[in-house]
Amino acid sequence: MPRDDFFEITPSLLLQAYASGVFPMAEPDDDTVRWIDPLARGIIPLDGLHISRSLKKQILRGGFRVTTDTCFEQVMRACADRDETWISEELIAAYVGLHQRGYAHSVEIWDEDGALIGGLYGVRIGAAFFGESMFSRARSASRIALVWLVAQLRTRGFTLLDTQFLTDHLVSMGAVEISRAEYHAHLYRALRRHSDWGALSIAASSAEVIQRATQMS
Repeated sequence: MPRDDFFEITPSLLLQAYASGVFPMAEPDDDTVRWIDPLARGIIPLDGLHISRSLKKQILRGGFRVTTDTCFEQVMRACADRDETWISEELIAAYVGLHQRGYAHSVEIWDEDGALIGGLYGVRIGAAFFGESMFSRARSASRIALVWLVAQLRTRGFTLLDTQFLTDHLVSMGAVEISRAEYHAHLYRALRRHSDWGALSIAASSAEVIQRATQMS
């Protein structure tokens, strides 16, 4: 439903929304914020990430660097840099505030020259991570960020990775669609568990990250 003109989007409001299974999107034409609770929800089961043979080879070949939380706003703006975007200035300000409180995180991919070539960002509460958006300026850079994210979530005790909707990109990496009721049941359990985002283990080799992201528990 459309928000009231005087309804301010704040970090606290965002936390309440995510904990209720709702997320915001701004209309591309007028930045009106709508709150979404879809009938079907996309998730990536944390024991079901699919890494293609070609992506695995690319990761093992290297030539990139991975960081977390070094340029959250820059990642958000890169995700918004497209012909039509649901990421308005109002939402950027609110998510940056959430990041400053420690509830929103980014994964960044850099090339050997130090250029930001891909990444993603999302929100965490309890043992749930709500993936918001990703971008890529080089081949498979966003997929690499997703592999590192899943390795991070599995290592840190998360149980739910919410992708909101399905795309071909996400389906190729193991995303599935579940009903609203099933999603809310997963969310309820995840919110009652503790997890710790912590610092990304950049010392881990690419092979170790692949193993962490895909090994069965």
